[in-house]
Amino acid sequence: MHVFPRYAAKDPAQAVELVRRNPFALVVSTVDGVPVATHVPVILEGGVLEGGALLGHMARANPHWRSFESSPEVLVVFSGAHGYVSPTVYATDPAVPTWDYAAVHVTGRVELLDDALDVVERTVTALESLRTPSWEPTPASRDRFAALLPGVVAFRVHVHTEKSMFKLSQDIDAERYARVRASFAAENPRLADLMDGS
Repeated sequence: MHVFPRYAAKDPAQAVELVRRNPFALVVSTVDGVPVATHVPVILEGGVLEGGALLGHMARANPHWRSFESSPEVLVVFSGAHGYVSPTVYATDPAVPTWDYAAVHVTGRVELLDDALDVVERTVTALESLRTPSWEPTPASRDRFAALLPGVVAFRVHVHTEKSMFKLSQDIDAERYARVRASFAAENPRLADLMDGS
């Protein structure tokens, strides 16, 4: 991903938080020279991206995971809130539309894991921590997880690089920025929240 310096995350914690709050990622690799991508839940293991690790799982029926041993380098894409900015919001002329968004791309080396139950349970714990009320698996639910495990493949991505874009109208004057922020507060509160932190 090309990153314009003015849109890069000001703090690595911004990228970590985007990954934590948007764990439905796109895992991309190549199989025989052809790009292959799968949307799967991927969580951060620990508190850093570069030099850290991600955990994920996918259906065993999906052949994508079979390429991980022969082509272990992957790209994992996390997308945050995004939205179209209409020139009507600016209330100025001339004006052009744009798109505000936040995204994090990480590259790393993937390894297959034997303990899919641990990865699934850790994924549930991470995702439930974002909810109120949160759900705690019962013994019967854990038994159900265990019954489904033959159909699941777990993996860890050892992260080499992280690039992030938080393009949130930083390049416009304060009055138009406030108008965009107010528009998103009404239509896309998650994006407005990101603007507050940029």
